[in-house]
Amino acid sequence: MAAEKITMKKIIVTAFIIATTVAHAQTVLPLLKISTNKRFFQTAEGKPFFWLGDTGWLLFTKCDRETIVRYLDTRQQQGFNVIQVMVLHTLKATNAYGQTALVNNNIAQPNTTGENNYWNTVDFTVREAEKRGIYIAMVPIWGSNVKEGKITVEQAVVYAKFLAERYGRYNNIIWLNGGDIKGSDKIEIWKVIGATIKKYDPRHLQTFHPRGRSSSSEWFHSEAWLDFNMFQSGHKDYGQDTTSNEKNHYGEDNWRFIQADYRLKPVRPTIDGEPSYENIPHGLHDSLAKRWTASDVRRYAYWSVFAGGAGFTYGENAVMQFNMMGDKTANFGVNDNWTNTIHAEGATQMQYLKKLMLSVSYFDRMPAQEIIAANTKDKYGYLLATKGKGYAMVYSYTGENFSIDWSKLNFSPGRAGWFNPKDGSVSPIANFSKNGMAAFDPPGDAGEGNDWVLVLQQ
Repeated sequence: MAAEKITMKKIIVTAFIIATTVAHAQTVLPLLKISTNKRFFQTAEGKPFFWLGDTGWLLFTKCDRETIVRYLDTRQQQGFNVIQVMVLHTLKATNAYGQTALVNNNIAQPNTTGENNYWNTVDFTVREAEKRGIYIAMVPIWGSNVKEGKITVEQAVVYAKFLAERYGRYNNIIWLNGGDIKGSDKIEIWKVIGATIKKYDPRHLQTFHPRGRSSSSEWFHSEAWLDFNMFQSGHKDYGQDTTSNEKNHYGEDNWRFIQADYRLKPVRPTIDGEPSYENIPHGLHDSLAKRWTASDVRRYAYWSVFAGGAGFTYGENAVMQFNMMGDKTANFGVNDNWTNTIHAEGATQMQYLKKLMLSVSYFDRMPAQEIIAANTKDKYGYLLATKGKGYAMVYSYTGENFSIDWSKLNFSPGRAGWFNPKDGSVSPIANFSKNGMAAFDPPGDAGEGNDWVLVLQQ
């Protein structure tokens, strides 16, 4: 009887996967490239690609095939087009079927035997993601393993070559070298991984995922293998950051990282690859601390993109570790199942930013702080503006009054409206001054989380 139950369960799971595969027509996604002006991403056909990422860090280790499909389906419906995943969280990594990724914990010896081996699960995920228009951004090995001296340069070369040759054949791959680590920690390992992947897989874009409050540009901006910059604005709030020993005392101002990278030569796209996660405690480690909310996530997203970012990566506490209550490996005060929080408020709202950015002229978009008159407030009161051919936008997190200097625009405004980041709706502004300075009063009462985007169009 027990054997019959196991067989029946296997049949049901197999049928589910087959049905799901049939429901999604086979798709070959275009390769991603850097835009001509080096500020953005585009497809091989030249179409704009706005990076809307999610951190599904432990997808390969925590989820079976049915669960992987469930996760990808949901994120596709929510508009995400990039999933950031750890290939190996530790050298002892196993998949949901109990199969180890490595032989004897040796990174130079991937374990590729058996039907449900670790790498077949990764292959399956990449293929299913492609069917749903999703790119998989792979972190080869999480930084702590390297920092602790568990990997040699020679092993790193063998492993990076294995990854590049196995996954270089898929179009929907992005490489995230590093993994929550300073580039200066074992820099020789990171350089050889980056160079080896680029040597054997020159088709795909590559960057470096750094430690909190730092950017890949600090160590690797001029490396031939680095195609774009990624920074981790991190999980500390303004108060926690004042006692930090980190180089960049930016607090929650993730837009400052964009501004710093934006000025560098050679020009490269840059994005916030890890801001504060929704539902995670401020500073990560005190489960009783205040938690980051949907409005915080929206602020990080619009601030960084309007400052010149080429996209944005969202994260949620339970989802990033695929937590189910009772899991002994749970971290960061997680207090819910990922199957619930995958529908968190912030997760459903990120798509509106992508839609807004793709609704206007794309490759000529640039920062436009000059159009805001007297933008003197700091922290949550700071305004971020962007503009392109025939449009300009201003993001206000608090919904306080502000003014626009028409002389700084590159067009004559014909239409104005309030875009709501919570639901993507637009409320037209019937009457507004079109000369000199124009004052605008966002809807609702001023306060944190009453965020709006002023949209001006020719």
